[in-house]
Amino acid sequence: MERPDGRQSRIMRLLLVEDDAMIGESVRDLLRAEGHAVDWTRDGASADTALRTHTYDLVVLDLGLPHRDGLEVLRALRARRDRVPVLIATARDGIAQRVAGLDAGADDYVIKPFEPEELLARIRALLRRASGRTEPEYTLGRIRIRPATREATIGDVPVVLSAREWAVLEALLARPGAVLSRTQLEDKLYGWDEPVSSNAVEVYIHGLRRKLGADLIRNVRGVGYMVPREET
Repeated sequence: MERPDGRQSRIMRLLLVEDDAMIGESVRDLLRAEGHAVDWTRDGASADTALRTHTYDLVVLDLGLPHRDGLEVLRALRARRDRVPVLIATARDGIAQRVAGLDAGADDYVIKPFEPEELLARIRALLRRASGRTEPEYTLGRIRIRPATREATIGDVPVVLSAREWAVLEALLARPGAVLSRTQLEDKLYGWDEPVSSNAVEVYIHGLRRKLGADLIRNVRGVGYMVPREET
């Protein structure tokens, strides 16, 4: 899925916490257009439940929420020692409120109304930081992959991957050498309200092997898939 400016974010599973239906739908669609899997909750209690029962790569959190304030949700999250990156997106624009949000454990803070490109840029930065790579790049032999810009090359030849192929590949590249099960990969591909086909992961793995070589993604029988650690 190409964008006019050529820039792409890492594709991950995100939790959007927003009670305003119009804003929530707009942000959800924006993030899905980037290829992310997005779960959307509309109140603080539901957000707390989602965070206790699911694993996310990033949370976009409003503060003024029904049932439980966003700061309470954030403090409870950090009290459980959950380090998932949290981007507060709120209309509370006072300095004291920003300080309170950051001191409660937020990683970044954006004020409504925000420009879509600013929100996406902040999300990209937080995902890069969480991966431990300020300039993400993976190299194995002649294969070079840059998730931040969604560029893949074999030698000097560019390789075009679909959004879903990138979703699988980036999930594996986030932990080179670690084995991810089919269920873990599906969690990166689909939100709560998106249908999951039974062989989706296998289809995308097959496409990646065909385009990037059979040795890039290895099958650990009965367990899942992995990419080897990159060459130095």
